[in-house]
Amino acid sequence: MTRQAGQDEDRDGAALLVAAGLADLAVSTIGQALGAMRGLLRRSDAAELAAEAERDLMARGRLALDRYAAVPPAHLEILARHTLARRADDGV
Repeated sequence: MTRQAGQDEDRDGAALLVAAGLADLAVSTIGQALGAMRGLLRRSDAAELAAEAERDLMARGRLALDRYAAVPPAHLEILARHTLARRADDGV
């Protein structure tokens, strides 16, 4: 076996181990999420909890849209306002 072939097998083995680790993580995460969902469904205040979660998600969505969708003021508009404010302060 050549040195290159050994390195390729090591890489393949490492890739396989990473893939197996990711699969195990996904399975355990899904299992935990399902357990949490079962616990939530057993609660007597599930409707109130769902309504609160909906309000929270709507508030988060509103904040995200405000953060990313708001158009900043035009650069020249800002400069014009600063110029007008300086002229007003100087009494010109």
